[in-house]
Amino acid sequence: MKRVNVDVAVIGAGTAGLNARREAARAGKSYVLIERGAYGTTCARVGCMPSKLLIAAAEAARGVSRAATFGVRASGVEIDGRAVMERVRALRDDFVSGVVESTEAIDDEARLRGEAHFVDTTTLRVGDDVEVRAGAVVIATGSAPWIPPAFEGVGADTSDTIFEWETLPARLAVIGTGVIGLELGQALSRLGVEVAFFNPNEEVGAFTDPELAQAQRQLLEAELELHTGVEELGARREGETITVTWSRDGERHSRAFDRVLVAAGRRPNLEGLGLERTGLPLDERGVPPWDPRTCRCGDAPIFMAGDVTGHRPLLHEASDEGHIAGENASFPCAVGAHVRRTPLHIAFTDPQSAMVGTSFEALPEDAATASASFVDQGRARVIAQNHGLIRVYADRSSCELIGAEMLGPQVEHLAHLVAFMVQRKLTVQETLQLPIYHPTLEEGLRTALRQLAKALEIDGSCRHEDLADCPGG
Repeated sequence: MKRVNVDVAVIGAGTAGLNARREAARAGKSYVLIERGAYGTTCARVGCMPSKLLIAAAEAARGVSRAATFGVRASGVEIDGRAVMERVRALRDDFVSGVVESTEAIDDEARLRGEAHFVDTTTLRVGDDVEVRAGAVVIATGSAPWIPPAFEGVGADTSDTIFEWETLPARLAVIGTGVIGLELGQALSRLGVEVAFFNPNEEVGAFTDPELAQAQRQLLEAELELHTGVEELGARREGETITVTWSRDGERHSRAFDRVLVAAGRRPNLEGLGLERTGLPLDERGVPPWDPRTCRCGDAPIFMAGDVTGHRPLLHEASDEGHIAGENASFPCAVGAHVRRTPLHIAFTDPQSAMVGTSFEALPEDAATASASFVDQGRARVIAQNHGLIRVYADRSSCELIGAEMLGPQVEHLAHLVAFMVQRKLTVQETLQLPIYHPTLEEGLRTALRQLAKALEIDGSCRHEDLADCPGG
């Protein structure tokens, strides 16, 4: 049995794990990075980057289909599914190779390959022949797609396998109407695939604000085939196809598809770690207590970071948590609490959606709210994407902007502006003092902030120079 003694052991070489390792190295601590699978982050391999490559292809196809709106006639357009997927994989592999190269540049002695599990609080067994004794342990094992029992064994795809397709299928069923399912399903639909969505629940998307949830559903239903609130949802393999079965209003339905994409959520990779041997209390899901400010589990020298926490499963959050966990694991007797960034979540559907800061469902009872529609917004009309709306929220006592939920064209950019405002704790008056160019989509945000100022009953004593009255502003 080979024995390794280090200050910090990091389980998982994804975004969070790599950043935790970097913090240990920066602190001058000895460390070991343990990975059971292939190097390369979830974002690069199966998440952010390949999904946006597919969406980019869909946006190109959509642009051609909408060209007539502007008096531009396009003809002879053909979607080459094989070429689409070749580009997705080629650029995906390029992104992954960069991560792999940087990971493999770490000293061989500081990297272990194999399955890790706890022997006790700070002792790990890696594979059958290596024992690691550490001063502290960082768990950064990520998450994996969850496949409902009814779809096991039928050859269904997940977001972990879809990008290996050689070409596009003719017919696709998407199980789930969350962000991942909607992004991928809408993109494939715009690339000529016949797509149908199924969900036992009624929810579509991630909005907590009912006005936005309704608006998003109406826009998506006008383009996509959505079956929500279905019962007895299941599937069976029949030769080269998969038949999806479901019930609605007491009537049984079935339909054959070439592929089924299961996008029913992800689960943290905790199984097999042996957390029961750490002395930490575990909940009914086998998850230990965890503090997002310190990334520490209970009072043990064990830290969790990234998607495995289930806190905010996003790359920039995994990156932050990796830094926090790595720093605190390097000095487990002097754990420090960090102020987390303003929550920021963006979905790259069309129209895009975003949630920033305090969500609608978490607003205090006396919060002020306001809206602005994109339907008549000048720049949105110019680019023929005048749909969706912005909802903004403020604390009534301080007049500070505390959050927003948004649906509309290119709101990925507006969401960043709002996140900066919220994190800087700007009052609504202060946000209206910031410059906004004309004609831009950002004017839609200013309109919402003006309405929020009215809802707060801000009087003339808080003067600003937001006096412009431009068409479509």
